[in-house]
Amino acid sequence: MPSLKQQDAYAATPNPRRGEIWDVNWSPGRGAEQQGTRPALIIQNDRGNSSSSYPLTIVASMSRTEREISLHVRITPNTQNGLTDYTDVKCEQVMTIEKSRLIRRRGTISPEEMHQVDLALRLSLHILRD
Repeated sequence: MPSLKQQDAYAATPNPRRGEIWDVNWSPGRGAEQQGTRPALIIQNDRGNSSSSYPLTIVASMSRTEREISLHVRITPNTQNGLTDYTDVKCEQVMTIEKSRLIRRRGTISPEEMHQVDLALRLSLHILRD
């Protein structure tokens, strides 16, 4: 049975869902890692995200710096995703973070965009179909 302090922490923990864009507090970062507050795409499945006993989630970093490489998926800003600029999901920068780093939910990407992210993640992780 979790202590009252643990129960309070779980209650305050954000409940992200796959395909959502969240502002993340990346600090402190090391070396070339992200720092400050920047958006990230939740890529972990919803079962893991909804577990009250699992305080982590998996995200892909996002950047407004445009680089035309196959591991980046360009997201067009709209009211559904909450972005204000064209932003790339960087599928080569996948990280596990504590949900407590999630500051605010911006919105969600479309199913078509999530499909493109899935393809880029498979390429990045070398998970290829026969």
